[in-house]
Amino acid sequence: MVRSLRCLSFACIAGLATLVAAENAVAAVDAVGQIAPALVVRQLDGRELDLTALRGKVVILNVWATWCSPCRAELPMLSAFSQKHQSEGVVLVGLSADDVRDRKDVEKVARGLAYPVALLQEAKANDFGMPRALPITYVIDTQGIIRARLMPTRAGISEQDLAAAVQPLISQAGEPRAP
Repeated sequence: MVRSLRCLSFACIAGLATLVAAENAVAAVDAVGQIAPALVVRQLDGRELDLTALRGKVVILNVWATWCSPCRAELPMLSAFSQKHQSEGVVLVGLSADDVRDRKDVEKVARGLAYPVALLQEAKANDFGMPRALPITYVIDTQGIIRARLMPTRAGISEQDLAAAVQPLISQAGEPRAP
């Protein structure tokens, strides 16, 4: 019951945050083909992540929560995908939508993942805003452009869906950036 109420509360808060968010920030996140919005956040390990510093890499940004069943279901696949494609210039980042008071739960889950995790609420800059639904995964090319937005299903995204979005971009990773 408490988890259900938290899910409902999160949905209400996320909906309200979306309504009051700057119109251009919402448009940027919804617009595949646009430059990814600003994101600067301290990861659970204390290191700062600035999305713009990852240009030249293919970035997979997965927004999830510990209380979200489809989110938790796709985490092992995402971790394996991250390990498999890391040498090809693919970087996966987990962004937890959990409340900061649930940090210990997030840290416990993150220990089993092969990629860095940060809390959305601890972001210094977050022009992505609060997600409308979880899980949500963005695939960002080497130039910082969102090339895919993979929306939630009951089981999370499949490895085939993720590979279809990432594979065409892998050859770009490591190539010199345009001026």
